[in-house]
Amino acid sequence: MTDRVILEPGQPAPDFALPDQDGVTRKLADYRGEKVVLFVYPQAMTPACTTEACEFQESSAPLAAAGYRVLGLSRDAVERLRRFADRDALEYPLLSDPDTAVHVAYGAFGEKNSYGRIVEGVIRSTFVIDEAGKIEHALYNVKATGHVARVLKLLGVAAA
Repeated sequence: MTDRVILEPGQPAPDFALPDQDGVTRKLADYRGEKVVLFVYPQAMTPACTTEACEFQESSAPLAAAGYRVLGLSRDAVERLRRFADRDALEYPLLSDPDTAVHVAYGAFGEKNSYGRIVEGVIRSTFVIDEAGKIEHALYNVKATGHVARVLKLLGVAAA
């Protein structure tokens, strides 16, 4: 069993520089001065991940109005992320982390229970990062359905 990082409020968010669905390198440092909602999902174009990603898209305007930028993170290749963004009209950056280095730094990769079996994989998680680059909320093992509504409520943002 590997020790998994668990981020806590007030800790610095691990920095990253990853390509998005357009091949543009996105660095967490580029978002200093803004609040970020970083959601980690297992795989693009799967039913649960599509539900979650589309709910974040539907909520991106109210989140933006409240000062939050949405970023998605998965192990998918840039090309698959481009297809996902095109297929589902996702307008926020989808970050590609195929070697899982950023997943591990955030504690969003490790052992999990999948249908009664212990497997190693992506742990669906969401991180709210403040303007100074510190963790405000770290939500691990979240369910795709209804999760975005929970995030909006937690942040005091009215749904669209």
